[in-house]
Amino acid sequence: MRGHISAHAVCTAIREDIVSGALAPGSRLIEEILAARYGVSRVPVREALRTLQSEGFVTTRHHAGACVAAPTEQEAADLLAIRALLEPLGAARAAVRRTPAHLKVLRGLVRLGRARARHGSPADLRQLDGWFHETLAQAAGSPSLTSLLTQLRRKIEWMYAVDLPARSGESWDEHGAVLEAVARGDAERARALMAAHIERSLPVYRLRRPATAEVRDPKQPVNTARARS
Repeated sequence: MRGHISAHAVCTAIREDIVSGALAPGSRLIEEILAARYGVSRVPVREALRTLQSEGFVTTRHHAGACVAAPTEQEAADLLAIRALLEPLGAARAAVRRTPAHLKVLRGLVRLGRARARHGSPADLRQLDGWFHETLAQAAGSPSLTSLLTQLRRKIEWMYAVDLPARSGESWDEHGAVLEAVARGDAERARALMAAHIERSLPVYRLRRPATAEVRDPKQPVNTARARS
């Protein structure tokens, strides 16, 4: 039924469709069509679009209204540079503030990641890599930093394809080294290891070819992914 899905849930759904490419850069985001698409009223859609605009996923064009943002190559490169500054900080904070629960999850992820690097699929490795970095960000004990890192990872995933199998084994060994520094409470070593890990990972990021913005008739639906229940 309409009205029973929160703006946060709608925001998550639209963001996922943008990151996955189901909503291409430049696509118009028409409230009425999106409301029908996600089975909600226009109110949560409007709120979701405001949030996504503040995050940089949506922009407003004169005479066109809300559209999926179309970042430049320079903006994409800046994201990797920002990550290189923030993730080492997060690792250093995690070394001081992590809990036993964080360490337990991180150790499990490293163990599974190393096993999947030998036998698993690329999709498994991408997901595990994301979970490792997200858990480490949470272990930093700073909601603001965690939120920034989470948003940054979403935008990097949106703009870049990642060729993880090329160095997946090495990458998980590096994860393991960062984890051990965090477990020992060695903030400076955790910071240095994370900085080196990010530097070595740069070649696996391949900029996705920007989609050509399509001028759409407002009466026609936007390109969306599969219907959500």
